[in-house]
Amino acid sequence: MSPTIHHLLEVPQHRTVVAELIHEEFWLPVPGASASAMAERLAKAQRPDAVPLCLVAVQGDEVLGAVNLVDSDDDDHPEWTPWLAGMVVAREWRGRGVGSALVRRLLTASRQIGIERVYFGTDGPAFYTRLGAVHHEASQRGFWFMRFDLN
Repeated sequence: MSPTIHHLLEVPQHRTVVAELIHEEFWLPVPGASASAMAERLAKAQRPDAVPLCLVAVQGDEVLGAVNLVDSDDDDHPEWTPWLAGMVVAREWRGRGVGSALVRRLLTASRQIGIERVYFGTDGPAFYTRLGAVHHEASQRGFWFMRFDLN
């Protein structure tokens, strides 16, 4: 059985697990952040043709990973919109192409709704450059603002 990718709104039973996965990867050390608050944010992705949206890779009933498209993920750059955010793959599924499949599917969905550019920040630019991303701006040492040009 191979993984499939769905809009979270199509598999809402996985919202809590996706929220926990994202929270544990990115938000655990942030005071006041919680998996339940992340689940509420994910619930705002209610249409497959609008921002925000969330894509989830699943195999059977197991969540393998997720990626989101949000309006903004950096208060210092509100003109950079929309953003790829919260891209995470469960540890036991890393290195198996799940993350690449999620990003590619997100970019396809972005093109379908007329988005020309997607921004994001990362400390792992090589993964994204293999998928066609370009460096947009250097930030702090070891962290990059990047983008996908979708034209």
